[in-house]
Amino acid sequence: MPVATVTQINKYLSSVIRSDRNLQGIMIKGEISDFKHQYASGHMYFTLKDSESTLRAVMFAQAAARLKFVPEDGMSIVAVGNIAVYERGGVYQINVTDIIPEGRGKENTALEQLKKRLAREGIFDAAHKRQLPVFPKKIGVVTSLSGAAVRDVINVLSRRWPLCEIYAVNALVQGEGAPDSVCRGIISAETAGCDVIIVGRGGGSSEDLSAFNTEKTAYAVYNCKVPVISAVGHETDITITDLAADMRAPTPSAAAELAAKSAEGISDTIDLLKKRAEKAALGILSRYEEKISVLNIRLAAQSPSNRLRLMEERFGNLEKRCGLAFSTYFDRLDSLINEKISCLENLSPLKVLSRGYSLVYKGDELIGSSDLLETGDSVSIRFGKGGVTAEIKDKW
Repeated sequence: MPVATVTQINKYLSSVIRSDRNLQGIMIKGEISDFKHQYASGHMYFTLKDSESTLRAVMFAQAAARLKFVPEDGMSIVAVGNIAVYERGGVYQINVTDIIPEGRGKENTALEQLKKRLAREGIFDAAHKRQLPVFPKKIGVVTSLSGAAVRDVINVLSRRWPLCEIYAVNALVQGEGAPDSVCRGIISAETAGCDVIIVGRGGGSSEDLSAFNTEKTAYAVYNCKVPVISAVGHETDITITDLAADMRAPTPSAAAELAAKSAEGISDTIDLLKKRAEKAALGILSRYEEKISVLNIRLAAQSPSNRLRLMEERFGNLEKRCGLAFSTYFDRLDSLINEKISCLENLSPLKVLSRGYSLVYKGDELIGSSDLLETGDSVSIRFGKGGVTAEIKDKW
């Protein structure tokens, strides 16, 4: 038997495997691990494993480009492809042509991944949501003009808010060109000067909603400069357009009710506001009346006539107080003078004389001792009443 080279063996095994129909177009169930996406080439490399074994797998760029989702480690899948030998490495692998997520379809997996990515980019953030205008002048409706949705919207708006203009834009709501058609409709309604835009369709299956589950429609709604109401018309499924819109409505009719208040409701609101305004105005007037009354009292208190009257009263009071003070003062002086007079009277020589004493004068000299007199001197004696002249006969 001739000696073979490694290359020859690998090529032989490759041809044997390629010729085995049981190994072509095969479907293998397993879990993805060690996933790598070579963005430069577009190829995907991973390992497919179960509880006991592993199998190398490669998905070349042409097949990978057709995937609507990105495989991830830990994802259970069914890989469709052909078993082949990688001759250079001497290993066999599966060249994957398609991947089916186990437990849910490819479309559902792609949709969930797209939702997560758009959420990370902030497309669904509540901070970006805008308030709807209270009194819209122009309402845009982006939907199929041949469907019932646009008629429902027109009927509701005509009944609730007939003052607004309805700008209806025909758009495909399902099919391959539907996402682009919806995006163009949003741009057209925005350019036309609509205050709010209703985007959606009537009811349908989950597959019919695919136009509203695309990245294009999400960004068209997110980048729209006016508020957008999503009205896809499907209660159970929440589409990407619903998440990106400023407000979601379960049906186009409900969206019309959100976009415009009813005229009757507005009339009731106006009446309520009118009553509140009247009550507030009366309250303000009452408060100002009280302020004016207080100011009038203060003004009257500061008026010249009132101040003169007050000064006159004060002057009168001061005059009375001064008169009383002077009277009291003079009474004290009079009492003091009388007291002094009484004291002087008590100390007066005449008072002493009235008690039986007398004064003896020798000429003008008051004699206080007999030593100042001689026998034969003439003296004057003054009594309490009257006086006499005497001659000294003797002294002792």
